[in-house]
Amino acid sequence: MLTAEVTVPVRPERAFATLADGWLYASWVVGASHIGAVDPGWPAVGSRIHYRFGLWPVLISDTTVVRAIDPPHRLELEARLWSVGSAWITLTLAEQAPGSTTIRMIERAARGPAQLIPGLAQDLLFSARNQESLTRLAALIRARSQNE
Repeated sequence: MLTAEVTVPVRPERAFATLADGWLYASWVVGASHIGAVDPGWPAVGSRIHYRFGLWPVLISDTTVVRAIDPPHRLELEARLWSVGSAWITLTLAEQAPGSTTIRMIERAARGPAQLIPGLAQDLLFSARNQESLTRLAALIRARSQNE
């Protein structure tokens, strides 16, 4: 299984705080273009981010739902992609050394036609996008830690 990975120079609690800010979702998730609303209590299990994905003028509205959470170590999401289906995304955070956190991201098709694609092929489809998403997330985490 291919895993996207990035290391940031902050403790897991600080890195997780960026994940816990649903309004930042479109800033780091490749494909998400606009956040319309974030449910109160995000990222509690069952809470949602309402977003649009795609490029203008073709924007499709949908949601991402929290399926499991273990702050500051794990966040599991189900990203819905209109009629295409949904993807299950797992983000894990581990402190590698004091003040250094490695974030790993795994994505699997959960519903829809993409789930018929074998796991390795899904890895190849998602890996570059997920690595770019984590690169963006790392930049946000670094910027926020400099401003705090």
